[in-house]
Amino acid sequence: MIKKVLPFVLVTVTFLSVRAQSSSTRIDSPFFYEASYTGDYVSNISGGIKTGATYLGLANLEMGFNTQKANWWRNGLFFINVGNTHGGMPSAKLIGDFQGVSNIEAGDMTFMYELWFKQIFNKITMTAGLQDLNVDFATSQYGALFNNSSFGIHSSIAHNISSPIFPLTALGLSLQWNISPSLIWEAAIFDGTPDNLKVNPYNVHWKLSKNDGFLAITELQFSHNFMINHAGTYKLGAYYQQHNDSVGAFHNDYGLYAVIDQPIMHTSHKGLIALFSQLGISPRQKNSNNAYCSLGLHYQAPFANRPNDEAGIAVAYAGIHDNNSIGGETTLELAYHFQLNQNIYLKPDIQYIINPAGTDAKLPNALVGTLRLGIAF
Repeated sequence: MIKKVLPFVLVTVTFLSVRAQSSSTRIDSPFFYEASYTGDYVSNISGGIKTGATYLGLANLEMGFNTQKANWWRNGLFFINVGNTHGGMPSAKLIGDFQGVSNIEAGDMTFMYELWFKQIFNKITMTAGLQDLNVDFATSQYGALFNNSSFGIHSSIAHNISSPIFPLTALGLSLQWNISPSLIWEAAIFDGTPDNLKVNPYNVHWKLSKNDGFLAITELQFSHNFMINHAGTYKLGAYYQQHNDSVGAFHNDYGLYAVIDQPIMHTSHKGLIALFSQLGISPRQKNSNNAYCSLGLHYQAPFANRPNDEAGIAVAYAGIHDNNSIGGETTLELAYHFQLNQNIYLKPDIQYIINPAGTDAKLPNALVGTLRLGIAF
């Protein structure tokens, strides 16, 4: 499988990078192009379903059109992002964890990931179209270093509701109000039941139905220099979803979440150490994963001669109360991001999963190692 995939990937990335570089030379052009590739070689060293290794990858091609540079009108942007995932399924086939050791695991598919229009009106930004909820909501700046999916979007959101997140996004309308330099309010409404990729394999045929219901989400962001001369960010959000199922029964769900990104120390060589945490809670009677929390440390520029490297250690806990998962699943992760040059990075990563809870079976704790390659142009 790896031998078949890699030549295609290398040729594709080379072509896209040349195209992107040639396009970026025209600074005044209303069009811009970006291409990226992420590849994970994942090895389940012990525990889980079975030991073994697999490779998986994600390719993205993005294109934008700036209305102001085209001399149409100010502050408008059209954007399209097409994705392709391929390769193995480490969580599903090897590890059996609930939260997901790789945030690019999705199987073999090509799909429309984003397709939207954004317009800025003074302090208000409006975005309409096919969107990923996790781009603007429930995000942690410092948690983004880690490979485990829960450090991106909380498991209490991703697993409890039909979330418009990677790889299956949905139609939505979002608003952002920059109330002041330190205070931002966001709100969005999405299709409540996005079609799965088996029904809509490329995510290019969309429909809105009264039976789909809606997903509404809102978030307040506050920034302030509490500890050092570097602003921390605090987010508090809430969501509500309602829809009818295939037999016409009405369902609703809701939850709260919070995110903290707080720098705590400058080092002698201008590095930065930060603390982050994510919290999520939803009704126990409606959701098997009714609670989530994470805590981590992020170190920017751990070495004086490597200002673009990052290192971190974090723990994520998904509170689960069904099957053999009473007490929940806990993941410990250690990651180091080597920025080799402007376009390429390597990230060795190790995770220890306590009580893998993604199957009905009681599985032994798993030790998982990953080497991630990232290319972007």
